[in-house]
Amino acid sequence: MGVNMIERAKVGLGLRREMLDEFCDAIPDAIDFFEVAPENWMTLGGKYGRQFRQLTESKPFFCHGLSLSIGGPAPLDIDLVKNVKAFMDEHNIEVYSEHLSYCSGSGHMYDLMPIPFTQEAVKHVVKRVKQVEDILERPLILENVSFYTAPGAEMSELEFVTAVLSEADCKMLLDVNNIYVNSINHQYDADDFLKAMPTERVAYIHIAGHFEEAKDIIVDTHGADIVSSVWQLLQTCYQIHGVHPTLLERDFNIPQTPVLLKEIDKIHRYQETGLCQRSRSA
Repeated sequence: MGVNMIERAKVGLGLRREMLDEFCDAIPDAIDFFEVAPENWMTLGGKYGRQFRQLTESKPFFCHGLSLSIGGPAPLDIDLVKNVKAFMDEHNIEVYSEHLSYCSGSGHMYDLMPIPFTQEAVKHVVKRVKQVEDILERPLILENVSFYTAPGAEMSELEFVTAVLSEADCKMLLDVNNIYVNSINHQYDADDFLKAMPTERVAYIHIAGHFEEAKDIIVDTHGADIVSSVWQLLQTCYQIHGVHPTLLERDFNIPQTPVLLKEIDKIHRYQETGLCQRSRSA
């Protein structure tokens, strides 16, 4: 299953280790696919390894990396990319996405830092995208990230993201919550930013909750319920860019599965509405 073969009206969930026992007994019908950070799973053996294999044989899986550091100044971690490829080969996973950011310098930083919005940085990222794709023998999908400062910016976030996607000729993981978070923190119109994203490059979508530290400061936490403004932006996204596989991210403060399924079911309903609207307008 390559990027071009991802089924469009699907809803997924980020898999956490504490979910393994439950989902090995039964996976709810509403969950069409799972997403994992390969760094957290590719060294697991024993019971966890067997459970993970059971799930990868039951549902499609996407990989969403944490430590590629595609925009970092340090040399690309070739061993990491090779290990990710081996993991994906082993579990028959074809979809790999990463953050359009960096997390390494003189050492690994446990945070995602904003790449300077410059043409030089665009060229740097594009070169590294090609390196990764050559090793993985798969496309690299890049996610628009939340950021809190823009050091050395010579272009806007919008200009930078679209330039990287165009010059690297790669697909996009469109994170709706990140657009909303950035729109508040950097005072731009979320709908305008969303409309400017290149429809033909959207591979799949993320949606999540966040923490409102103040009225003009939002922190992207993936640790809360999705707010109404982000739900509205997801509906707008489907209207503009079409219905794509959409993943619910919940990284901590994780509620019981029936609670998660309420948000998953809501995504399904919005996808159905989006498909109907586009069908009527076709």
